[in-house]
Amino acid sequence: MPRRLGALLAGTAALVLVIDQVSKAAVRANFLLGDSVPLIKGFIDLTYVRNAGAAFGLFPGRLPVFIAISVGVLGGIAWVWWRLKPQSAWIAVAMGLVAGGATGNLVDRVVAGRVTDFFDLGWFPVFNIADMALDIGVAILFVWILFSSDESIIGAVSGDADDSGPEAVS
Repeated sequence: MPRRLGALLAGTAALVLVIDQVSKAAVRANFLLGDSVPLIKGFIDLTYVRNAGAAFGLFPGRLPVFIAISVGVLGGIAWVWWRLKPQSAWIAVAMGLVAGGATGNLVDRVVAGRVTDFFDLGWFPVFNIADMALDIGVAILFVWILFSSDESIIGAVSGDADDSGPEAVS
C-alpha cells in the first residue's frame, strides 16, 4: 500500500502542476495584463494579474523568502512522507495537492519573478489553480488531523507506528 499511496501523492502533485501551468500559460497567451472577461456572469471572471507577493499580494518584493518557503514546504512534505509513512489515501491526496500547488507557484516565481493569477470573484483576491490546490490540501489535512479516528499518522509521530501493516495480528 505505501507504494500506491506514494504514487497517489506524486500523481496528484503532477496533475495539479500540469493543470496549473497550462492554465497560467493560456491566460498569459490570450490576455493582456489587466484584461478581464466573465467566466460565469455575475459570479467569477477571468482577470489576468501578476502577484509579486505572497497570498493575496501580501509582502511584495520578498521573492527569495517565498522561494525558500516553497522549498521548505516541499522538503517538509518529503520528510513527513519518509518519516511518518502515512497510510491514508486522504493524506496522500492532500499532501499531493499541497506539493503540486507549492510547486506551481514556485515555478512562476523562479521563471518570472511573480505568480500569474486569474480567477476573480470580485470580492476576494485574484487566485489560480495552485492556490486552490494548496488551500484544499491544507483544509483536508486540517480536518483529518482534528477529526480522524485513524491513528496511523499519530502513532508514527509518537513512535508507536507498526511497520508490519494493518494486517498484523498480535
